[in-house]
Amino acid sequence: MDTDVVIVGAGPTGLALGVDLARRGVGAVLLERAKTLFPGSRGKGVQPRTQEVFDDLGVLDAIRAAGGPYPVGMLWRDGRRLGEHRMFDPAEDDHGVPYGEPWMVPQWRTQEILRARLEELGGRIDFGREAAGVVQDEEGVTVHLASGGALRARYAVAADGGRSTLRRGLGIGMTGETVDPAPALVADVRITGLDRDHWHLFPPREGSGGGFLALCPLAGTEEFQLVAQFPDGTGPDPSPEGIRKLVAARTHLMSGDVTEVRWASEFRPRAALADRFRAGRVLLAGDAAHVHSPAGGQGLNTGVQDACNLGWKLDAVLRGAAPEELLDTYEEERRPVAAHVLGLSTAVHRGEVRRGTATTGQLGLHYRASSLTEETRPAPGPVRAGDRAPDATVDGVRLFDAFRGPHWTLLAVGTDAPLPPLGVPTVRLGACPAYGTGVFLVRPDGYVGWAGASAEGLVAYAARVGAGHGGR
Repeated sequence: MDTDVVIVGAGPTGLALGVDLARRGVGAVLLERAKTLFPGSRGKGVQPRTQEVFDDLGVLDAIRAAGGPYPVGMLWRDGRRLGEHRMFDPAEDDHGVPYGEPWMVPQWRTQEILRARLEELGGRIDFGREAAGVVQDEEGVTVHLASGGALRARYAVAADGGRSTLRRGLGIGMTGETVDPAPALVADVRITGLDRDHWHLFPPREGSGGGFLALCPLAGTEEFQLVAQFPDGTGPDPSPEGIRKLVAARTHLMSGDVTEVRWASEFRPRAALADRFRAGRVLLAGDAAHVHSPAGGQGLNTGVQDACNLGWKLDAVLRGAAPEELLDTYEEERRPVAAHVLGLSTAVHRGEVRRGTATTGQLGLHYRASSLTEETRPAPGPVRAGDRAPDATVDGVRLFDAFRGPHWTLLAVGTDAPLPPLGVPTVRLGACPAYGTGVFLVRPDGYVGWAGASAEGLVAYAARVGAGHGGR
């Protein structure tokens, strides 16, 4: 074997998985067919739950420093300000949610931060190496390269986008729909004549036949992200001159006010879900498994959390701490979540659902129905097995500090019940309203795997899922 895992695609999903595996000591090779990281701002919204994942991966401080909060919208018509428009429902104060609002960071910057963390942990990206296909057998996979040669590994992860070469080569279909028949354009531009305190919104002019245009200042940069719709059937022109003409036609600005076009891309909003997330030793993650409308900022975040779910399971199986069947729970848990989030993205795009922490923050997603989840209490409290484990500070102990790292955490709240020596970090707390009372085994991805009034049955569960002695 050349390595334990080959990750195809160095986007946010592949990078997050690479970071997680590297900190666990799992050998992984990241293949990226391009010669550089993705250059655009496209997935600029880091949702509250993803900020928690980035905290765990050791990159949140850099993410927060590189970005900023979303600005308030400003509606314009004929060169006049019509008034402010709230783009998101405000978050409610919740001590269990340390990051209550989405954080804006251009996607290219998020990827740079993840790459730096990967290299700090000893990992690397092989740029300019395109995967042409994968063949698997009982022992491992062989990833063939377009340039010739191959890599041999125990597992492969397809994180190579919506047009995934590996997914297509495996014959895994995608079921989906067109969210909006009108084409759209997204671009990163430098522009004069607009303040950077607002997300500038230009509704279609009556009788113009044109569509909506928005210019959002990208936190931490001197650029704006331009998004425009083309409902009249005309195709977007992503050239610098085409973008200058577009801005002049749909806003009060002049074409010369666009001083630079750094990156541009056209797309048609669609939603699609892979029929399977696993085919033997190959697993799909990120856009290779689910393609979203950009509305609501769900795509990048769902992919990063795919990586968070998959990393600890690959580690446990590779170490022999859990049977290979543990990898079946990746699809079992993540495919229903992706299906739900796809529906949410589409509803936001169509104006049926408002953005906000409660709807798009991804904090309420859970795995209660998973075969990995065991809730043994006859009367569960506010946190049940399968739920995200909330933050809290009790007796000077912050739970997210205790959870941080590639390990399980045993938590006893408001009980003196004896705990077995599982060989994982153990925390005892007094009263904690966010949890109620009980014994909780928190998974490495921050979800409660097992919950009980006592520790009865906990040892058997830990053995089944690869926690306990020898488990990171």
